[in-house]
Amino acid sequence: MNFELMASMMCADYGKLEKEVRTLEEGGIDSFHIDIMDGRYVPNFAMSLNDMSYIASATKKPLDVHLMIERPNNNIEIFLTKLRKKDTIYIHPEAEYHPSTTLQKIINAGMVPGIAINPGTSVENVYEMLRIVKKVLVMSVNPGNAGQMYLPYVGKKITKLLALKEDMDFEIYWDGACGADKILEFAPKGVKGFVLGTTLLFGRGTAYGETLQAIRELRF
Repeated sequence: MNFELMASMMCADYGKLEKEVRTLEEGGIDSFHIDIMDGRYVPNFAMSLNDMSYIASATKKPLDVHLMIERPNNNIEIFLTKLRKKDTIYIHPEAEYHPSTTLQKIINAGMVPGIAINPGTSVENVYEMLRIVKKVLVMSVNPGNAGQMYLPYVGKKITKLLALKEDMDFEIYWDGACGADKILEFAPKGVKGFVLGTTLLFGRGTAYGETLQAIRELRF
């Protein structure tokens, strides 16, 4: 079964970031997920512009940049100038007065536009934006911190999105509390990719390559 695996780099060991990037790349990760938090939209600070720029320079793999910041339109050019054409930028619609304006800037820069949907955000609230994005990142936990519990009602939201994705031409990605059980359940249904953090990938005492291979060999 073909699905993508993304490494949540806020969970990486920053004392040896170069080695972390290299080992993940060699282990077969598909992309690097970068969480940018401003301490206002979410109650945490995580990853900086310099972290993002370094990882972009250290790998040829795509970056998935998740902007958990207020008013991303005010600073979107900073990110656009430091990323590459194959990279994705997700914004939270609630963080912007006119999110479609910000998404259009991402599109104009030749990058992949995406939105991230919080557990409390309904599909109906973002329906029109589904027509212009290529990726929808579904948060299965409240944004801001790693290691949170899965919110089971998110599964029903994914079911709604799966019914729309072919007609509206977008892919669905999972972020938060991603265990093997979630991949086994939702990959066959059509979820394209999964962000891996402390639940499966980081801090487990197992080589990244072994973990990634085991995930890809799951029995569906």
